[in-house]
Amino acid sequence: MARDDEVYMSALQGKSIPILTLDNKWHQLFTQTEMTPEIEQLADELNSLVEKDGKLRSQTKDIKKLKKKLLGEIVPLRDKANKAGNSAAIEKEISERTRLINECNDKLDSHQDELLDLSKQIYDIDYKLMVETMKVCYERLHDNTSDIKSLDEWITRARIELKKNVIRLQEAEMENYNLYSYMHQIFGPEVVEIFDMKYDPDRRHPIRRPLAGAEDEYVE
Repeated sequence: MARDDEVYMSALQGKSIPILTLDNKWHQLFTQTEMTPEIEQLADELNSLVEKDGKLRSQTKDIKKLKKKLLGEIVPLRDKANKAGNSAAIEKEISERTRLINECNDKLDSHQDELLDLSKQIYDIDYKLMVETMKVCYERLHDNTSDIKSLDEWITRARIELKKNVIRLQEAEMENYNLYSYMHQIFGPEVVEIFDMKYDPDRRHPIRRPLAGAEDEYVE
């Protein structure tokens, strides 16, 4: 027995396992990940066994109804035979019903044995399907966890780099703003216009400030 099987078997001792293919939540699992060929094969086998089990139970129920009906008919026939002085025709009817009841008993015994065998087969296949399902889901969880870790690390690095670049942007904008202001104050607008320095930092490169409580969002 594989180590995974040993772990699962130990965890499942004394616990009831639902028939997975009849559980809608089990089917919903595979809206998140794909079924493997092994899972599809086991699911088909389990469905076939469950269908056979259902038919046998339905047949068993019908046989029990027939047996009850036959038993109910024997008592009146016996009374009728007694009153008629053990009529051969009535005795034949009683004998025929007795034969049919015995056939019902034989079929019920046979069905009971088959149902017990089916119950074991269903449990075994259901267990294998559960193990394969857990393997696939845990593998997907592991892969997703690895991706989440990598993406989280990338986002952290990107945030740090973004903050650095925002600081550089603000410093460059402040420098431009100061240069323009000092030049405008020192040389005056007429001189600045001569050198084609029609630069308005408030219009072209406004200084951006972080929004309160949101370091990655800025307003002008």
